[in-house]
Amino acid sequence: MMARSPKRRARRPTRSARATRSVPPKPSEAEQRLLALARELAALGVDPLPRAVDLLAGAYAPDAPLPRAMYRASLAGRGDKTKMLALAWAREQVRMALEEILIGSRTGVGLTAETHAWVLLAACEALAHEPPSAVADRRRALAELTRRAH
Repeated sequence: MMARSPKRRARRPTRSARATRSVPPKPSEAEQRLLALARELAALGVDPLPRAVDLLAGAYAPDAPLPRAMYRASLAGRGDKTKMLALAWAREQVRMALEEILIGSRTGVGLTAETHAWVLLAACEALAHEPPSAVADRRRALAELTRRAH
């Protein structure tokens, strides 16, 4: 006859004394620069479109710190969905601030404000890849994209 083994009690999972909190990651330099740019765009005030284009063109100039910061953040975020989403969200803040400016401006381009903001932002981002000698010509093209309707 076998001896009965004592009943084992089912153990409850123990919780640590302190609840663990998820700490958001520190924003990258690129996120900080993009969010600052969005705030600057939002604060431009009266007749902001020409100043917005100048601000964006300067921020994305070949020698400006923002394009380098975005490149580094993209490399650091590979394989990290949270980092890439944070960077995309910060960029979207810039696009939305530009869209708000375009909603209040009458341009003769024939695009919705949303599409126009996307095209302008993409064009400004492309400035980072241009040779410095071509930037003045590209800025003139940006001015054409923002001309006022008559």
